[in-house]
Amino acid sequence: MVFVLDKHKKPLMPCTPKKARLLLARGRAVVHRRYPFVIRLKDRRVEESVVQPLVLKIDPGSRTSGMAVVRVEATPQGEVHHGVHLAEVRHRGEQVPQGMAAPSAALADWQCASLGASLWPVDAHRPLGGGTGQI
Repeated sequence: MVFVLDKHKKPLMPCTPKKARLLLARGRAVVHRRYPFVIRLKDRRVEESVVQPLVLKIDPGSRTSGMAVVRVEATPQGEVHHGVHLAEVRHRGEQVPQGMAAPSAALADWQCASLGASLWPVDAHRPLGGGTGQI
């Protein structure tokens, strides 16, 4: 899905990547933003266009949540929702405690190794505090 703006930077209906490539190749559009990818049409205004209502649907889950951008169409039987874009979001709820436990264990191992390597042999005849050694 590629987001589309009119020449006055007002939102229009999104299009497919293929349609966006064709509009860019024909010179009818320019890249407005790279992430998320947005094109701006040079020859279209929102007043001249048909903009259909879009709705964001969210399906919350414990590990993964689903999101859908749907186009709403009114029919005699009721509203019909047509999917425009679907996405999944994986929660990091379990990764955070696992990630925090791993560095603390690695840090403890590193501290033990660095302390053992950095201790110098103690000379009984040399003062530890850097003083003159006189009492």
